[in-house]
Amino acid sequence: MRSTKDKILAALLTPASWLYGAVSGTRNWLFDSNFLKSVEYDIPIIGVGNLTVGGTGKTPHVEYIVSHLSLEYKVAVLSRGYKRKTKGFVLANAKSTPASIGDEPYQIYQKFHGRVIVATCESRRKGIEELLKLFPELQVIVLDDSFQHRWVKPKISILLTDYSRPFYKDKLLPLGRLREAPIQVNRADMVIVTKCPVDLQPIEYRIASKDLDLMKFQKLFFSRYDYGHLQPVFAEDAPYDVALHQLTRNDSVMILTGIAHPRYFVRYFRQYPFKIKVDHYPDHHDFSKRDIQDIEKKFLKMKGERRIIVTTEKDAVRLMHNPYFPKSLKPFTFYLPINVRMVKGVEDHDLIEEIKNQIAKNGS
Repeated sequence: MRSTKDKILAALLTPASWLYGAVSGTRNWLFDSNFLKSVEYDIPIIGVGNLTVGGTGKTPHVEYIVSHLSLEYKVAVLSRGYKRKTKGFVLANAKSTPASIGDEPYQIYQKFHGRVIVATCESRRKGIEELLKLFPELQVIVLDDSFQHRWVKPKISILLTDYSRPFYKDKLLPLGRLREAPIQVNRADMVIVTKCPVDLQPIEYRIASKDLDLMKFQKLFFSRYDYGHLQPVFAEDAPYDVALHQLTRNDSVMILTGIAHPRYFVRYFRQYPFKIKVDHYPDHHDFSKRDIQDIEKKFLKMKGERRIIVTTEKDAVRLMHNPYFPKSLKPFTFYLPINVRMVKGVEDHDLIEEIKNQIAKNGS
């Protein structure tokens, strides 16, 4: 049951949520009625996004898609570069940092340098046009976090929703996390239910499919995360390798996150016997000198024969460029790589094959 405080807060936020919904709904109506024009391009555009404010796993899924497509196509990823300190169109290169292109584009660039072109631009239209000028040989452009950017009409629109908090159980901002009304799911060509539990049963897939109530033309997929082996954030300062399964109840791990919803990440560590301390910051957090000092104090207070810090890939790219991060902590700081695994749900579709089929139609 909700507390009195929660009920009062809901009552105060509900009018603002209605107003937000009216503005968002009007904007979508203007696009649907062609008063505002969406631009289509000859090159296949794949849009990956969600209806909520963060936390559905866009970046790992973009990485999953481009890792497969880049084996056969010349691919570019275009992002707005959230919280970057630059403006306009910026092409990722060897001198790029999370500050110049954003942490997520930087992460993608580091992983796929040489295979995938990465760029950022507030205007997706301008970004696409700049990419096509610079790289006329491009065959596919993937837009990161593009579902609300209706000025561009993608060839394939992919919508993500978190299994533990699906959009149809959420409310519009600021009462909930929705950026658009649930009905807008109808604009998606494909829907992926992300972060599914490993032990999900067939009946639970069917329930999720029924609750989503997708239209016949929409393809439904399910995915979960596989975690890799710990990697040092500061490779040159790492004196030894550490594996989570080697740690015992006498050891301690600080889980350091600056992501939207760390629950799924933290849950993974619960299977191990070591002691856990969670230190969470807001999504895309730019760790200040004081933040780093606080982290160092907390780490030094931790008890255990072995103590380490484990963070996410996205946080790792910010930490490795943080001028305040002390040398004394670098040997003990690791990140846990994330890989997306598509799992068989209600329908036996292959996400990459479905995308390739749509790309092939574009060229026919």
